[in-house]
Amino acid sequence: MDSYLLDWANLLLRWLHVITAIAWVGSSFYFVFLDSSLTPPVDEDLKKQGVSGELWAVHGGGFYHPVKFAVSPPQLPGHLHWFYWESYTTWMSGFALLTVSYLWNASTYLVDRNLVDWSAGAAVAAALGFLVVFWIAYDAICRLFGEREGGDGLVGALVAVLVVAAAWLACQLFPGRAAFLVVGAMIATSMTANVAMWIIPGQRKMVAALREGRPIDPVHGKRGKQRSVHNTYFTLPVLLAMLSNHYSFLWTHPHNWVVLVLLMAAGAAIRQFFVLRHGWKLGRNANPLPYALVGVALIVATAAWLKPAPPAAQPAAAVPATVGYAQLQPVLAQRCYLCHGAQVQMKNVRLDSPESVRQHAASIHQQVVVAKLMPMNNATGITDAERALVDAWFRGGAKVD
Repeated sequence: MDSYLLDWANLLLRWLHVITAIAWVGSSFYFVFLDSSLTPPVDEDLKKQGVSGELWAVHGGGFYHPVKFAVSPPQLPGHLHWFYWESYTTWMSGFALLTVSYLWNASTYLVDRNLVDWSAGAAVAAALGFLVVFWIAYDAICRLFGEREGGDGLVGALVAVLVVAAAWLACQLFPGRAAFLVVGAMIATSMTANVAMWIIPGQRKMVAALREGRPIDPVHGKRGKQRSVHNTYFTLPVLLAMLSNHYSFLWTHPHNWVVLVLLMAAGAAIRQFFVLRHGWKLGRNANPLPYALVGVALIVATAAWLKPAPPAAQPAAAVPATVGYAQLQPVLAQRCYLCHGAQVQMKNVRLDSPESVRQHAASIHQQVVVAKLMPMNNATGITDAERALVDAWFRGGAKVD
């Protein structure tokens, strides 16, 4: 029953997380597009009001005319829309999902004793440490170098080095699937911290100054813009890390940290293409197509690198021509019952009866033979010969009688 309720919690939290992430990423992408697409105002009245850019757009049968004020509007409206709950709710639902999916079962999902022989509690502390330490280091880089003249390039380079180091360390400490997710959660935490610690507080100070008739310190806008730009380039790498748990060929590679870094770099390059593309159409910068080509080239190169080698020929006598349930059951008992037996039913799956094995035959083959995800981190030590036996049983009709 506990496993069943945990599955429901996982489903509902994942659903909420995807919904709020769509809202956050959508609003973020829109405002980046808006900033890149603004043109100087034509109307003299807009110029007198301090408008620095405008955009005409058509959508859903109506015309829209957003404008941007260089520092502040002449007068604040009674209602001002803030963009922060999309970010906060995405992070809270994501952290809750991380807790339910990984931290709650840390001994299964965060511990691979072939990498580090430590307790579940230590693994949880290390995973949470990644979220905290990365933010502290990233924030320090931005504080120290971000406001210097021409410091954006240095900040970008240092943050890239920090991400690479974190990816390498995570893959030395955690199983591949967990390592990718921890790195994604680490960057996502810094994205929300940017909103909570810099962007929104700076905007509140600007609004307070306007309401009180005081001059606005432009540094708040500069800092908020800097962190917002960082979030833009973080977005596609984070999404890649979050989706990667469905694709074992990425994180089971011996050099999985390199795979993660290459694909995250591809995502950042492709995002750069889209950011610059809007300004390029207005003649503000060179054609950004090379960024897209670099991103695509990184993906293609990674795919070629990860291409599996042809399977080695198996000796004819290695696996019986016909494998029945009587030969399969001892393998299941030794390798699978620990998590899918009478005492524990991970994912609400039991494999200790012929009927349940018949019901889950396709999943057994997919998880054990094709993806090689099960047993988790190969905790029970299944051998290649046993996987071949499962394969022969499935291809022979998955009979249980």
